[in-house]
Amino acid sequence: MKKLTVSVVMPSLNGEKLLEKNLPKLISAKDYAPNNISEIIIVDDGSWDGSIAFIKKYFPDVRLFKHKTNRGFSAAVNTGVRAAKGDLILLINIDVVPEKDFLVPVFKHFEDKKVFAVSLHEKGYGWAKGKFSEGYIELGMGEESVKPHPSFYVSGGSGLFRRDLWMELGGMDEKLLSPFYWEDIDLCYRAEKRGHINLWDPDGCVVHNHESTISKFPKKYVQRVRERNQLLMIWKNIHSPVLIRRHIVGVIKRVVRHPGYIRIVLMALGRLGTALKERSKEIKLSRVSDEAVFSRFE
Repeated sequence: MKKLTVSVVMPSLNGEKLLEKNLPKLISAKDYAPNNISEIIIVDDGSWDGSIAFIKKYFPDVRLFKHKTNRGFSAAVNTGVRAAKGDLILLINIDVVPEKDFLVPVFKHFEDKKVFAVSLHEKGYGWAKGKFSEGYIELGMGEESVKPHPSFYVSGGSGLFRRDLWMELGGMDEKLLSPFYWEDIDLCYRAEKRGHINLWDPDGCVVHNHESTISKFPKKYVQRVRERNQLLMIWKNIHSPVLIRRHIVGVIKRVVRHPGYIRIVLMALGRLGTALKERSKEIKLSRVSDEAVFSRFE
């Protein structure tokens, strides 16, 4: 098997302070040859701090792309991946710090052509669980282990993705799920339904300090977007008639118990046309049933 090259894609919004603290550590990991990192791409998503000037002054070798306005996480990542030249894409947030040799243990998984992505080991966190409960996709976390494990999804903040399959899948869904949340789950679920595999590796270690710029948005807004995108992800990707019926019942129960939830439903209905268009496409391309996917992670 040929040596696979890695393009790092790092979205940034007003990230000057975090870049100053963490980017040198990523540069050090790039300089460690066995990681096979060929380039670092930073996509600035409409920052208004000093990020761009800082990167240009202190890290001129970084490939820098700029959005004139804030377009959201998915759009920033997609811009970086389209420009990338590597066989694999490392998505890493500006608040994630890698260990020196963090990619070396992960490459072996890509010898299997079915593997789409591998989630790195954020210390304190295990592999991702996913189940369909009371009409909704319920996320959870498995225990940290010494062996690799299938993962319901691979984190868009610290994961390694096969670029050719990424492009085949159309990347993250920036039209439906912007500005943030559920975009990595959506992408990985679509890969699973087309017969690919997502994994978690215990030895590819990073530290996630959870200082991301999303914390600067109002909490109520962030929560509403998260819940809206949960609905949109279901409407787009769950095709099983049985599970859809359970979902409809689940939505009704939530609205009855929590009348304020109707606001979330209305927000999602505003993007229903886009969701149904993408749903039609995914139905044609899916090869694995929803029930089969969920059975792997219960």
